Amino acid sequence: MSENEENEEKEEKEENEEIEENEEIEEKEERIETIGEEELLLPQDTMLSAGTHIGTRMKTKDMAQFIYRVRSDGLFVLDIKKTDERIRAAAKFLARFEPAKIAVVAARLYARSPAEKFCEVVGATPILGRFVPGLLSNPLYPNRVEPNVIIVSDPKADVQAVKEASTTGIPVVALCSTDNDFYDVDLAIPTNNKGRRALAVIYWLLARQIIRERGEIPPDGEISQSIDDFEVKLTRAIEEEE
Repeated sequence: MSENEENEEKEEKEENEEIEENEEIEEKEERIETIGEEELLLPQDTMLSAGTHIGTRMKTKDMAQFIYRVRSDGLFVLDIKKTDERIRAAAKFLARFEPAKIAVVAARLYARSPAEKFCEVVGATPILGRFVPGLLSNPLYPNRVEPNVIIVSDPKADVQAVKEASTTGIPVVALCSTDNDFYDVDLAIPTNNKGRRALAVIYWLLARQIIRERGEIPPDGEISQSIDDFEVKLTRAIEEEE
């Protein structure tokens, strides 16, 4: 592993630890009163306890529409009702594609296991870890992937994939936190895209909703995999980092 990659992994680990610490501090205090649980794909308490609503201390103009409030510690809080709405919209859109023609990109450590499990359930193509330049855009690259749509776990971490998808006319669905912008992103799902549990919940929820939209299970049906199955295990994360 190069020095730059080691520094990136270290920074990501520190960022993830800070986010999870902040989630633990205030998760019991967070309650978005305007949302009835019957309207959500997943109970409100489950979404909140996973920290899916926890953003960063940065807010972009693009993400302002999805922000519910700012906390006393400066973290922006996402509106989980809007997260729910975007998951439904994304699932309807993605369900129209041949499963293998959906590619899921995940460079971040905590996103890899959820993305991999999502691909297993949905039948999509995983692109995990470092994204090789030219993977989507170079016709001479022997391992080139030719999807009809891609999902990225973070437009910043997966920026190369976003750029190549844009140049080749491939639609981009992106998990976006409060610090992301929508440059070359076609459909944004507002969520905590750095937290370990949050990523597991969102990918599980999106997978289940796609399966429902395909008609493979009833509209209120469940998939056999649990959210825990999607969550990266800490021992595995440590091994991968080393």
